[in-house]
Amino acid sequence: MIVQHFLKWLETAKVDQRAQAANALARAWLKSGLDFDERANAEAALTLLLDDPSPKVRQALADVFCAVRGAPPQIVAALAADQPDVAGNVLLRSPLLSDADLIERVRDGDARTQAIIARRAPLSSVVCATLSELGDRNACLALVKNSAARPAGHSLRRVAERFGQVGAVREALFARSDLPGDVRHLLLVKVGEVLTESPLLQRLMGPMRATRVLREACHRASVELVTKTPKADYPALAEHFRLRGDLTEHFLIRLAAHGRLGFLSAVLRNLIGDEKLRVDAILARGRRNALAALLRKAGLSEPGSNVIINALRLWREVADGRSSLGVQEVCYRIMKSLEAEREGLPTPGNDDILAMIRAMHLDELRRNARSHALSITKAA
Repeated sequence: MIVQHFLKWLETAKVDQRAQAANALARAWLKSGLDFDERANAEAALTLLLDDPSPKVRQALADVFCAVRGAPPQIVAALAADQPDVAGNVLLRSPLLSDADLIERVRDGDARTQAIIARRAPLSSVVCATLSELGDRNACLALVKNSAARPAGHSLRRVAERFGQVGAVREALFARSDLPGDVRHLLLVKVGEVLTESPLLQRLMGPMRATRVLREACHRASVELVTKTPKADYPALAEHFRLRGDLTEHFLIRLAAHGRLGFLSAVLRNLIGDEKLRVDAILARGRRNALAALLRKAGLSEPGSNVIINALRLWREVADGRSSLGVQEVCYRIMKSLEAEREGLPTPGNDDILAMIRAMHLDELRRNARSHALSITKAA
């Protein structure tokens, strides 16, 4: 009887009154004091309130049921499909919504709905995958910032592919500790693309020089990226470089000169395609002929192979304790060796390799000088 009077009263009540009544009825439904008939009638009344023309009334229901596991599932489902102002807390907090429910809302909802779901905690990998494919920029940014979300590597990669040119998205991706190395490299490439297209940079340098300078900067950054990549991720990162066409001879020389021999081994194994080949052992202890054969099998030229073999010899001396060289000294010795080879030749070759090694040596000089200056400043 009480519910029947309530439904009759709704016909003339004002919006604020209806909202307060909806909130009270929802709270009463959650209490265990109602008998079966009262509870059934109350649920029927609550279901009718879902059709109230005012979002304030439906919002009142959402405020009560949004985080309750014992809420009526049909009412929660209807509220989750409502406009974002009503559905927000339900999408964000309801434990009754399954992954399938959330995926449906991502597919059918607007940008605000997607962004709300992206902030949900926890958020499964399958929902993350849907958001990474269908979510707009703000939704993907919310997803990446959500520490309770557990997106798989391919989902983070998809976000980087779609929105890596957006500074806020790049920053949020870089801040994630679970970001795969190949995605970090993809973001570095995106930064280079953004800078290359900058009108200011093109006016200052010209298109060709700007492209070359930024390409070299990306190569340097790629080597630094290797140092932050777990060894277990080396094969995936090497394959990423190969698919992009970045496993060039110059890049392999950079790896050798910087002493990134673990990743160099993964790269050579990728290029040769023979998992049984003992690349690590050859790089660490192999004689010159074995090294030359390995590098030739990977497609390197003789001049490039000679530079890498020279670098490996110098790093072996460091590993054996016979010297204490760093990257700066290794680059310097390789540079002097190349300069000595060119003397007396009528048509000196390998100018591109020598130019790269010189640039690497200058980079290390600047890096070490900057580091020394900072240490002096801190000590003062």
